[in-house]
Amino acid sequence: MKITILCAGKLKESYFVQAVNEYSKRLSRYCTLKIDEVSDGPDPKSEADRMKKRLPPDAYVIACEIRGQWFSSADFSQKLESIMINGDGHIVFLIGGSDGLHESISSLADLKVSFSDLTFPHMLMRVILLEQIYRAFRIMNHEPYHK
Repeated sequence: MKITILCAGKLKESYFVQAVNEYSKRLSRYCTLKIDEVSDGPDPKSEADRMKKRLPPDAYVIACEIRGQWFSSADFSQKLESIMINGDGHIVFLIGGSDGLHESISSLADLKVSFSDLTFPHMLMRVILLEQIYRAFRIMNHEPYHK
């Protein structure tokens, strides 16, 4: 299983970098993980254009956005497992910049997922997403996880 996090912006704060590195290490036993960063900027449309150029044509695309579907951690795990069982060997998660995802990239998603009605900084969202993917794999493999 290959998972790509296609996101806007480069992590600058060391505590975010450390968290991403830790979850990347933990996920390495379950999947091949790639973090693909495009430059962010004041124009969400050009940000989306940069993301589209890096979007693999054969991937199952999941957009992280506030208007997306809500899942419990167990349901999210089940959804990821279902995607994998259906033969999609590459899942790409999209995280937009500070203004979110432009409709031109969001509309390409096979699924839109919301993690809360709260607004999170896009750099923190990367950590939240990685933690939930890790938790999903733990659940799939019937391994203990914090409830």
